[in-house]
Amino acid sequence: MGGPGAKGLLRFITCGSVDDGKSTLLGRLLAETGSTHDGELAACGGDPALLVDGLEAEREQGITIDLAYRFFATPRRSFIVADAPGHEQYTRNLVTGATTADLALVLVDAAKGVLTQTRRHSFLCRLLGVGSVVLVVNKMDLASWDQAVFDRIVADYRAVASDFTAIPVSAAAGDNVVRRSEAMPWYVGPTLIEHLEEVVPQQDRSAEGPFRMPVQWVSRASRRSFAGFVASGAIRPGDSVRVMPAGTLAAIDDISLGDATMDEAVAGQSIAISLASEVDCSRGDVLVGADAPPEVADQFEATLIWLSEEELTPGRQYDLKLGSQSALATIQPPKHEIDVNSFDELPARTLGLNGIGVAEFWTDRPIVFAPYRDCRDLGGFILIDRITNDTVGAGLIHFALRRSHNLHPQALDISREARAAMKGQRQRLLWFTGLSGAGKSTIANLVEKKLHALGRHSFLLDGDNVRLGLNRDLGFTDADRAENIRRVGETAKLMLDAGLIVLAAFISPFRAERRMVRALIPEGEFVEIFIDAPLAEAERRDPKGLYAKARQGRLPNFTGIGSPYEPPEQAELVIDTTRLTAEQAADEIIRYLLRS
Repeated sequence: MGGPGAKGLLRFITCGSVDDGKSTLLGRLLAETGSTHDGELAACGGDPALLVDGLEAEREQGITIDLAYRFFATPRRSFIVADAPGHEQYTRNLVTGATTADLALVLVDAAKGVLTQTRRHSFLCRLLGVGSVVLVVNKMDLASWDQAVFDRIVADYRAVASDFTAIPVSAAAGDNVVRRSEAMPWYVGPTLIEHLEEVVPQQDRSAEGPFRMPVQWVSRASRRSFAGFVASGAIRPGDSVRVMPAGTLAAIDDISLGDATMDEAVAGQSIAISLASEVDCSRGDVLVGADAPPEVADQFEATLIWLSEEELTPGRQYDLKLGSQSALATIQPPKHEIDVNSFDELPARTLGLNGIGVAEFWTDRPIVFAPYRDCRDLGGFILIDRITNDTVGAGLIHFALRRSHNLHPQALDISREARAAMKGQRQRLLWFTGLSGAGKSTIANLVEKKLHALGRHSFLLDGDNVRLGLNRDLGFTDADRAENIRRVGETAKLMLDAGLIVLAAFISPFRAERRMVRALIPEGEFVEIFIDAPLAEAERRDPKGLYAKARQGRLPNFTGIGSPYEPPEQAELVIDTTRLTAEQAADEIIRYLLRS
């Protein structure tokens, strides 16, 4: 598409606060550039906003809810526009759209001026690498076409961004959108469409960077080839590449795009590559230029944008997706949170919905990466809750932590299996979970006595004992509970390496942390034992008087009262303590161990 002097494709996003007229502006652009079907505007009752509000709920409420993409073109240029919702609760949609945008249209209602959401969206666009910004001061008709109003908003916005183009418009009336406004003769700049047709967005560094292509798929049709999206750089047949993270060298045999063979592939193309030699390469690996391999690390600093109504729990594991790579990521407490109004760095222990902060994290295996400022595709990741599968956060990697380059696992000659065999047993982790007062410690103690009588080597990690020593610095917030279980899991793992049978009696109220410990241990060695007692029964027993204190408000965040308990969904053993005595429960656990 495009005539003489055409400038190619421009991806842009519209953002700003709710009711600032984004949908009306886009509808106006579509209608006046001839990008709508015959009668489409009439079918919308002449309201251009309804051209892009596709969801029934959007039309009913008059707001944008989902991220909507539209394609349109003029003789000078083609455009893909992402229409982002203005409500704060839909910030995740803005993040999604901005990651692929070259330019942002930041709308401001002339009657309201620069608002918090204007600042938030502008900050996020800059953070996500959107190179160019157009401040669109909309609804100038409602401000009597007053230049002073426009000038004041432009001045206010300079506290948000220093480099932008400002255009006064009325999306409803069409002034300065496609046609020049007669009501604002004081404005002598381009109309919005003129600017969009001519603007040269800030150069994306990915085009000039070294070659990077995450492998999305391996085809074994006629010959083995590796398909993916070129994140940065260029490649030609005959060039040498490395398969990361292994670092294996290979030469490019040929490059194809669909059925066509290519002499060169560049950033932004989805291609398939065949290598001249057979090498180990699969989905999740990254093909890179041989002379400029990226970093590989498992500890990073990153900016986090938290997108879940449930706040970040430092110490909890989340699924991390970076391109085609996956890992388990553990987030540390934020170094600071960023105030989107003042851009000040504020102290923070966690992040709530739409919170933006900087934190360190580590992954369970090394990942291939580039700083986000250098390559969006190898520097940006998402975090997924392992229980709900909801996307809860987005991250932008700054750099790898120095310590990640200096720590390497030390191979030991004596295996855990050899140590356990010397003791005549199989190493196991018996994880007792349940409410306070359910009977975990009592039953675990009886089980260990029976194991001792059988000549087995064991050790009991009890919740209270650990908090009196190793974890005496932790409280009972969700984050501290997660860190408590993480440390216990790592301690138990070392004891399993010593060939012991480890008993761990902890309330461990959250499935995520129990799942984290299970993932640390080889399959078959983690035995989850749910000591089941209804809350009323546990409270009736109340051997330590804790429930009474919690009911009086003297123990905040007490499990079952001020903090939830998530029972196991697939425990290896469920012990009903309203049916069995502690002695009978211990015998049942011993029988399970002897037969499995």
